[in-house]
Amino acid sequence: MSLKEVSFPSYNGRDTVKGWVYTSIRKPKGIVQVVHGLGEHSRRYLHFILKLNEAGFVVCADDHVGHGKTAIDSDTLGDYGDKGYITTTEDEKSLHDLVIKDYPGLPYIVFGHSWGSMIARSFAAQYGKLLSGLVLCGTCGVLDAFESVQKELKALIDAGKGSERDPRYLGVMFAGWTDRYEDAKTPSDWVSADPDIVADQVNDPFSNNFSKYPPTNQANYDLVALVEAITGPQWAAKVPKDLPIYNIAGDLDPVGNYGEGVYAVTNWLANTGHRRVATKLYPGHRHEINNDRDIREEVTDGVISFINSIL
Repeated sequence: MSLKEVSFPSYNGRDTVKGWVYTSIRKPKGIVQVVHGLGEHSRRYLHFILKLNEAGFVVCADDHVGHGKTAIDSDTLGDYGDKGYITTTEDEKSLHDLVIKDYPGLPYIVFGHSWGSMIARSFAAQYGKLLSGLVLCGTCGVLDAFESVQKELKALIDAGKGSERDPRYLGVMFAGWTDRYEDAKTPSDWVSADPDIVADQVNDPFSNNFSKYPPTNQANYDLVALVEAITGPQWAAKVPKDLPIYNIAGDLDPVGNYGEGVYAVTNWLANTGHRRVATKLYPGHRHEINNDRDIREEVTDGVISFINSIL
């Protein structure tokens, strides 16, 4: 594997996004863009990236604004700027454009996990014709708790308080996400039943568990607005109907409302004419099926099998 570090200006007009391109020693047969989730960074996907390399794929990934090395270098953890949720969508487009200059003509697949899956859905609605496939991991359907804070957050932004931080909003938005687990010991146990995975996510110095750097009011609003933009048939109708999509999650994942929201996404697509959508739920697993040690190899193999089937 060879590793190339890249950087490019963010759509927000303020930050420089840091990213990496991982290249297999084999002749590449495609490109996979990995889009990470909320509060983490792209190097949490290294085992997944390396296995994609071994399978013959170039892999690219960045740390989103407000996250990882992008935010640590500019001291902006939890602050995504003031250009709206479209910032992350456009930044992923910038990474796409940068990578295809070195690898023109190869099939291009986007893999998004959690918040990354939501960004990937926004990307597919706007730039789906650039893609050969889309993988959604741990995605969401309707999130009522997000909708409940939307007007209040918008009022704060209109009052010039978009850059202020109030951890109360995350508490409302993520309320009840461990209620179904009898063994929950921390507020982050919805991530995984494996305490080591939870600890890794919380204690990783390049992650942000939001205890010290809660998202700004603008960042919280942008997340809510993104979910609104990718909800329902009106979103699905914007995605190319011939785009192969693989929609996967744990059936104990509250982000996907324990499977209900995952199937809602598939149904929105199917009901607007999409016929190439595969859905798979992993029984007994929570949010990070891509990291859980007892299942991550199976999950990765399934993603690779899906990608190979569409090439």
